This record gives sequence, structure tokens and C-alpha cells, in this order.
Amino acid sequence: MNTLEIIDHLRKKDLIYEINRVLSCRYEASKEISKADKEKRTVLFRVDCAPSIDSISNIISSRDVLKEFLGVRDDKELYRKISDALNNPLKITYEENFKDHYTVIENDLTKLPAIYFYERDGGRYTTSSIFIAKDPYEEKYNASIHRVMILGRDSCVARIVPRHLYRIVTENRRRSRETPVAICYTSNPLIELGASLQPEYGVFEIEVANRLMGGGLRICRTPIHNLPVPCECSHVIEARITLEDHEEGPFTDILLTYDIVRREPLIKIDSIYMNKMNYPFNIILPGGREHRILMSIGKEADIYYAVSRVVRRVHKVRLTDGSGSWLHIVISIEKNHDGDAKNAVMAAFAAHPSAKIVVVVDEDIDPDDPEQVDWAIATRFQASKGLIVVSGARLSSLDPSSKDGLGDKLGIDATTPLTEKKRFERARIPE
Repeated sequence: MNTLEIIDHLRKKDLIYEINRVLSCRYEASKEISKADKEKRTVLFRVDCAPSIDSISNIISSRDVLKEFLGVRDDKELYRKISDALNNPLKITYEENFKDHYTVIENDLTKLPAIYFYERDGGRYTTSSIFIAKDPYEEKYNASIHRVMILGRDSCVARIVPRHLYRIVTENRRRSRETPVAICYTSNPLIELGASLQPEYGVFEIEVANRLMGGGLRICRTPIHNLPVPCECSHVIEARITLEDHEEGPFTDILLTYDIVRREPLIKIDSIYMNKMNYPFNIILPGGREHRILMSIGKEADIYYAVSRVVRRVHKVRLTDGSGSWLHIVISIEKNHDGDAKNAVMAAFAAHPSAKIVVVVDEDIDPDDPEQVDWAIATRFQASKGLIVVSGARLSSLDPSSKDGLGDKLGIDATTPLTEKKRFERARIPE
């Protein structure tokens, strides 16, 4: 399905609604997005800074919706599909004509639907910006999502964390060269998901998305920098990441805390294009459900496969909502040995180094139900036997309680001893 077909599909299922008045880009739009997020629905709207452009948010409004987009029935199929896409990206051999899909519009960033989300935001932001850049030496491309703070008509600044785009920019700067980029905005959830995943360097995330889609993703080359972009973007910006830096932030991260102000690369705009199909401009609510799903789902797959290698069976893995779907993990397993839960804890930390707390429960406990997890800890956990503390470990840079990126990791074995399962049985009312 293309974006417009996806929107029609969501309408038929009553999972999308439209706001018919123009919203203020200063917090009013984010309030409406947050409301839709709580209802697990997608929302279409317009904002006063870009009143002629349709915007959309919460396109991935729940895990179930994502599974439907991917054509999978359960978590196991979901993880398998993601793993297959990462390991077997599908190359796109045919390139279409850029001018058949896009038209030049006014070169003015301030007229795009960049909004203020939270009260201490440093400026107007776009949050679904997919940056596409080329390796300085080889015919390799990278696509990744970065937040962008608008500075003026033709300039902006992006938070570029030390991953693949950072590597490209750093190498170009070492040679005193700017980095040409295409900044893409798409409401196609599988392109969005592909750009959120983290394959090894040199694997083009757009080809990962093509595998997720089962093929059929169309691309074209931008006229100035000759970069491959999906034909299904609402807007494409050609730009250069310059040799200068500029203050970026503060901005709200996935934990709903304010990220610090940093010096980040200054970006200069060369040209802005709009799709002739008038696809809506995608806006991701920082810390919202869509943001959490995009960040966590690939890591959940990593954790699932890592833990599956050390225990008999993994029933469910969840990065918890309260931890931004990033810092805390709950895993339900079937044990073969009483030491399996501790091995599961260590495997999870290895698969997701940003994790801070891992709780392992038995197969009768649902990790999606915090009450059940709390009950398992209350009735099946003893600190002298089931607690693992790793001091002075590397933590997530998003964790405000860490100091210089260091802190403590905690593992909790809330499983029953294999020889005493009857004593820990949870009472049930017969049907």
C-alpha cells in the first residue's frame, strides 16, 4: 500500500480522524497529537505556519497497526521480518525521474509544518526528518531519522548522534568538505521504520524498507546532489551539512526529559521540493507511542534473538512504556535450569547496551501487564538470590541519572524455582 491507500485503510477501520480547523504550531498541534496518541489513533490536521499543507501524526498508532502494515500475526513473525530485512535488504535497480514526482517550491523552511511540541523547546522542530547521505569514498548510502530545529528561511541545525551519518560528516569535515544530504519527509510507515533500524554501516536503510514492503519501493535521484530518495515523500529538501556548528536545543527526548543544548552541525538549504501527489507531512510526537515503537522495535528483535540463544524459550520481550521503551526490559521465559534467568539478563544487556533494568519472569506472567510483573517481583523475587547489579557500566546518554555516561545496571530474577512451582502458582477462577 502507498501512503494514500494506508490512510484510506485507517479510515475504514476508524483509526484516523481529521481536525478541520487550523491549529497553532505553538503547542496546540502537539496537544491534539498527544490526545490522538492516547487514543491510539492517527490524526490529520493543518498548522498556522503552513496552512496549505496537510500534516499527519501517529501513523504507527500501535503495535497492532504496525503488525498489520507488515502483514504479520505475532511478535515472533514481526521480529523475523525485521531481522530478514536487516540481513537481506532488497536492492532497488530501477530509478524513476525526479521531476515526474516532485516540483520545486519556495526555498523557505519557515513555511513547513515545523512546530513547538513542549514548553521549553528551543525552537520549531521537524521530527520525522530522514537524512540520506553518501559515503565519502564508496557508492554506499545511509538513511537515518534526526530531529531538525529551524533557524531561518534557509538554515537549520540537526542533532546527529555518533552513528553512521556522524561518521560520514566527520570524515567529510576531516577533509574540509561539506556533506550533501537529502532530507525526506514521508508518511509511509514502512519507509519510516526502515530508516529507524540500525543495520551495519554500508547497508542502505531504504533497501531495508524495500524488503519490509516486499519490494515495490520506488526511488529517484535529486537534481542537485544526485542522492536516491523515495518517490513517496511529501517533501524533499536538498541541503549541505556545513563545516560550522550551531546551538541545538533544548528539546524533549524519548524519556520526556529535556535534552541539553549542544553545538551541532549547521545545515544550509539548496532547494525544497513538494510531491505532486500532495502526501501529508509527517510529524512524530517526541516521547509518544510512535516514537517509542520506532526506536524500540528493532532492539526488541535483537533482545529476543540474543535471549533465545541462552534459554529454552522466550515468550515475550518488552521495552516498557514508562522507560521510553528504551531503558527497562521485561522478558518472559520458559526455564530449563534455575540459572537461565540470570543468563537471560546478561544476554539482554549485551543485546541492548542502553538498557538499565532487566526483569525476567516466568511464562505465566504477561510483560505487557505491569500489575502482573509487579506481582511476580512481590512473590517470586528475593534480593539475596535474584538480584544482579553491574556498577560503573555504560548507560544510555538519554538517562539523566547517569554521570558521564556511567551508572549501574540492575537485573531481577522474578522466576520461580523449577522444583517449587506449585508454591508460587497464581490463583485462577475456573471458567
